[in-house]
Amino acid sequence: MQNELYYGDNLDVLRRKIAAESVDLCYIDPPFNSKRNYFQIYNNQGSEDRAQAQAFVDTWNWGEEAIEGLEYILDIERLNPRAGDTRWTEQTVELIRGLEKVLGRGSLLAYLVHMTLRIVEIHRVLKPTGSFYLHCDPTASHYLKLVCDAVFVGEGGDYLNEITWKRTTRLC
Repeated sequence: MQNELYYGDNLDVLRRKIAAESVDLCYIDPPFNSKRNYFQIYNNQGSEDRAQAQAFVDTWNWGEEAIEGLEYILDIERLNPRAGDTRWTEQTVELIRGLEKVLGRGSLLAYLVHMTLRIVEIHRVLKPTGSFYLHCDPTASHYLKLVCDAVFVGEGGDYLNEITWKRTTRLC
């Protein structure tokens, strides 16, 4: 399929709508675990009638979704998938197990579980020649790099480069 646009949680879309090894390029710009809520200001009538709507929440809590995600990742049976199932590397499972020990069950681990589930599915849908771009900030980038290494490099992928933003206050 070409030129399809899906709206919703990308994990659900990746699992249910995208065939294995069918994508050439995947770019994601997920929440950054900034511990902030973001709002969008919109204007109905005029400058006096301004309102805010919550755009998205970038705060993470250890709760039912994180617990279910962690149990899903640590299910050892996933290391021996059936044909067509998502491939989980031992490195990915052990990384998350180790991060649970180091970080504890808190907001950062909840975020990393959330992201790991999606990165593994992105790996599944990418063609062997496909590319993956992950936009993130320094809040958790070092952990996300480890997740990407465990998922992609453990399966023969190559980490090629990191693209960084250069911030400046100088006007051109």
